[in-house]
Amino acid sequence: MGKVLLVWQFWAVLAPIFAALTAIFAKIGIDNINSDFATFIRTIVVLFALGIILYGRGQFQPLSSISGKTYLFLLLSGLATVATWVCYFRALKLGNAHQVAPVDKLSVVFVALFAALFLGESISGTGWVGISLISAGAIVLAIG
Repeated sequence: MGKVLLVWQFWAVLAPIFAALTAIFAKIGIDNINSDFATFIRTIVVLFALGIILYGRGQFQPLSSISGKTYLFLLLSGLATVATWVCYFRALKLGNAHQVAPVDKLSVVFVALFAALFLGESISGTGWVGISLISAGAIVLAIG
């Protein structure tokens, strides 16, 4: 099992499982609360949990060891995270989890497109087929 914990595939499979649980738990949890306030509470939980993980593993770094470029892009990533969580929780409040979650997973498509545009990553023909299938599947689930 030790080697399994070191491969990206193990963690990549766990991520959507937890993302699915996030949608289900959030849909139940936002029943009688403003979606933005629910996002705020969730963020506090995330901050606290990550603090415990970092402390437990001794992984805190001196803030001075981080470059300005890293700070800038982590700030931008954080702002994008806020935007996506606010939009996601609002969508869950207004819609069905089984329809909202697939549309949210169109992020996979956007990551591929943005990676090609901004990072110069190459997408193979098979990759484009996958992007098309993910797009189609999300649309079918969302309207179904």
